[in-house]
Order: sequence, then C-alpha cells, then structure tokens
Amino acid sequence: MQKVILLFKCQPGMGEGLLETFTTALVDTRAFDGCISVETYVDADNPDTIMLFEEWESKAQQETYVGWRIENGMIEMLAPILGEPMEMRYLDSHPA
Repeated sequence: MQKVILLFKCQPGMGEGLLETFTTALVDTRAFDGCISVETYVDADNPDTIMLFEEWESKAQQETYVGWRIENGMIEMLAPILGEPMEMRYLDSHPA
C-alpha cells in the first residue's frame, strides 16, 4: 500500500477555487484503478493551502494516475491557481 501527500499552495484567495475544482476532479481520482481513498484538508491557518492525503494499492498505480492527469491537462490547468509548484511526497510506514 502506498500513501501520498500532495501539497497545493495557492495564490492568495484561490484556495476556494481549487476546492471547487477538486469537488468534481476527485470523483475521477477515487474511481481510478488502485485508488483506495483520497481525503482533502485545508490548512486551518491559511485557507489557500490545500492538502490531499491519498492511499493507493501501489506506487505504480499512483504514478500511472499522475501520468493520466498530466496527459489530460489537469496539472497544467492548475498552474495559474498555484503560487508554488505542487509538492508530492510518498510515505513509508514505520513501526516506531
């Protein structure tokens, strides 16, 4: 199982617009092969910072999904909304 955090730092005042985009876009994400779950969070101190916590059956399936999003133009469409490039972090569990 692969867990991923995506961090979206939006331009001032654009967080709400990103959330609206995610309302429809994440329907496709959740239906994508290998997606177990996607949760959306908003930074309590900065509503223009949005995080997605994703869980996938495998890293390869998540990478296939990212490639699909690049091909369909979603990543490019987000560029004007974001103040910084999107950050993506793959997490490994640790028994500590």
